[in-house]
Amino acid sequence: MAASLFAVTQADTVVVGGSENWRYGYNYTEWAADNAPIYFEDTLVFKFKKTPAHSVYLLPNLYSYLTCDFSKAKLLANPSQGHGDGYAFVINQWRVFYFASAEGNDCKDGLMKLIVVPWPRY
Repeated sequence: MAASLFAVTQADTVVVGGSENWRYGYNYTEWAADNAPIYFEDTLVFKFKKTPAHSVYLLPNLYSYLTCDFSKAKLLANPSQGHGDGYAFVINQWRVFYFASAEGNDCKDGLMKLIVVPWPRY
């Protein structure tokens, strides 16, 4: 019986932006607040069309996120990798994740950036 008290639920697959997907002009800060929490081992799926071009970068820190500085960012998905099933990213570390698109003004003007702080799943 004690084991059932500590049963671990399965990880979820979460489409970033829901039905709006990963697109210019959508407020991902609000979306993240409305869809929290994201759990450790969940998979985030970034879906976007080939045109206009978007991307997914993992930014190294809050400053890079706030200023849309991609100089030390890691490219996760280029503009051709988000269509169809999208690009899947597993939250597999205990850290803050900063995501953004570097195409055109996506990050600065288009609000295409997202912070994820994973929660433990009990």
